[in-house]
Amino acid sequence: MKKIIALLLAAIMVLGLAACASKTEPAADTTTAEPAAEPAETTEETPAAEEETPAAEEEAPAADDVKHVVYIVNGNLGDKSFFDSAQAGINKLIDDGRITCDTIELGGLDEDQPKWLSTLYDVSESGEYDLVICGTYQMPDYLKEVATQYPDQLYLIFDDNTYAGNNSNVVNITYKQNDMGYLVGTYAACMTTDTNLDKINEDAVIGFVGGVDSPVINDFLTGFIEGALAVNPDIKVDTRYTNDYVDTAIAKEFGYSMINDNKCDIIWGVAGNAGNGAAEAALETGKAWFIGVDSDQELTFSSDLAALTLTSGLKNIGNSIIWIFDQWDAGKTYWGTEVQLGLAEGGVGIVTDKNYDKYASAETKAAVEAAQAGPPVGRPCGQGMETFERYRARRHDASRRHSFHARRQQLRQVPPASADEDAIRGREGRGGAAGGRGEGTLLKKASHLPFPRTLPSLSQDF
Repeated sequence: MKKIIALLLAAIMVLGLAACASKTEPAADTTTAEPAAEPAETTEETPAAEEETPAAEEEAPAADDVKHVVYIVNGNLGDKSFFDSAQAGINKLIDDGRITCDTIELGGLDEDQPKWLSTLYDVSESGEYDLVICGTYQMPDYLKEVATQYPDQLYLIFDDNTYAGNNSNVVNITYKQNDMGYLVGTYAACMTTDTNLDKINEDAVIGFVGGVDSPVINDFLTGFIEGALAVNPDIKVDTRYTNDYVDTAIAKEFGYSMINDNKCDIIWGVAGNAGNGAAEAALETGKAWFIGVDSDQELTFSSDLAALTLTSGLKNIGNSIIWIFDQWDAGKTYWGTEVQLGLAEGGVGIVTDKNYDKYASAETKAAVEAAQAGPPVGRPCGQGMETFERYRARRHDASRRHSFHARRQQLRQVPPASADEDAIRGREGRGGAAGGRGEGTLLKKASHLPFPRTLPSLSQDF
C-alpha cells in the first residue's frame, strides 16, 4: 500500500515540474523578442527625430529675425537722389529675406508736411514695426516729437544729426564728408592735368564752391584738398563760399571768375542748389567741367549740364541702411547715438559710370580705386605710419583753422570800391544782379583773397 502511495506522489511531482517548464519557456521567448524589437525601432527612429529638431530650431529664429520696417518718404520716389538710394538699400534687404517693408510716399510740398507728422504718429501707434526709417533735414523736428511720445519704438533717420543723442530709441546716420572729398580731390587732380580731354588746360588748378563757411562745408574742402595734394603737391585750389544754399547766381559769378581769371578747369559745387551755378558758368564759358555732390547729379541735371558733369561725390544712403542692419543682426546697436559712415563702411563714394567711365584714363581710375581702399595715413609718425585716427584729427583741426584764417583775411583785404564786380565775374556784364542783393561785399572780399586760396599742406603743420 505504501509503495502505491509513493508512486502516486512521484507521478504528481513529475507532472507539476512539466507544467512549470511549459509556462517558463513562453515567458522567456516573450522577454527576448520584445527587447530585440524595441531597440531596432528606436535605433532607426531616434536619429531622424534628432535631425528634424535642429532644423526646426534653425528655421524658427530665422523667421523671428525678419524685421518689419516702414519707410516714411517725405517726398516721392523717383528723385534719383537720397530717397531712391534709401529704397535701393531697403530692396536689397527685402530680396535677401532680412526684412519686410512698407514704403509710404507722402509728397514733398509744403501742404504735404502735416501728413509727415500724422503718419509718423500712425505707424508708431500701430506697434507693428520693428523700425521706422525716415531721412533728410526736414524731418528731425517731427521725429523728435513722435520718438519722445513712443520710447519703445525704434527709429532711424539718415543724413541728419540735429537731435542726435536726445532720444535713446533713435539712431542718426551721417556721412564722412572728408572721405568723400578725398575721393573727389584725387579724381579732380588727376583730370586737371589730362590735356587730352577737351576743356582741360595746362595749369593744375581746380575749384571748390562751398555754401556757408562752416565746419561741415570745410570738412568737404579739407578732404578735397588732401586728395588733390596726394596726387600733385603743386596743385592749386581756388576756394569760394556763396554763404547761401539756394541762389545759383552767386556761384555762377564765382564760376566765371575762377574759369576766366584763374584758369580753373574743374569745379566741385558743394553748396546745395546754389552750387549748380558753377555748372552754368562752366557751360556758358565752354572752358570747364563740373563735379556734383551728395547724389548723382548727372542723372538730375538737364542734358547740357549733365554732359559736362564728370562725376559726383556720393552719400550712399542705401549702403548705410544695410550697414545698420548688418550691425543689428550681429548684436551691435547704436540707438541714442550718431553714427558717421565713411569709405570703410561704404557710406560715401563717387560715381564711376557714365561720364566718369567715358573720360577718365586708366591711370585716373587706378588712382581713385586706390583712394577708395582708404586714404593714405600721412607722414611717418614714430616707428610706423601715422594712425588713421590721428590723420582724421589733423584734417578736422586744419578745417577749423582754415575757417578762422579765411574770415580774418576777408576782413583784412576788402578791395577798394573801384575794383567792383568785373574782378568777380571775369568778364563785363555777367551776374550784375549781385550788387542789389546785399551780397556784393561778400563777393568782393572772396574774389580778392590771395589766389589760389588753399589750405596749408597738413604735412607742414605737424
